[in-house]
Amino acid sequence: MTRVYYKEAVGAFIVFDVTRVSTFEAITKWKSDLDSKVYLPSGGPIPAILLANKCDQKKENSMPSSSQLDHFCKENGFVAWFETSAKDNVNIDDASRCLVENILQNCKNFPIEENDVSTVQLEKEPLTAESKSLCC
Repeated sequence: MTRVYYKEAVGAFIVFDVTRVSTFEAITKWKSDLDSKVYLPSGGPIPAILLANKCDQKKENSMPSSSQLDHFCKENGFVAWFETSAKDNVNIDDASRCLVENILQNCKNFPIEENDVSTVQLEKEPLTAESKSLCC
């Protein structure tokens, strides 16, 4: 079922709740599932960023430290990680910016299909008044 949600994804956030250790324990399962079902045209994994959400709430003592999260992300192929609070809008913009920057870096390597109808081609001639009136 997750393949449907991942279809044509070019980047991802994987989120865990700092107040619930079980959500941190599930990260590797989610990352593995993502990496097995969607890839870049080069065959590599799409950029994924780990979000440690609810940083506005008290953390459980068993949550990893910043250095442990750095190491965890490097070992598991995450581009970066951010402490976030969706409630208080903490680091949401920074995390999104980081993901978009990584997506754009990868887009430079995407193959461009000349006859792809889903892309906008700006070099075509503008519509004339006569052709505009034919729209329904």
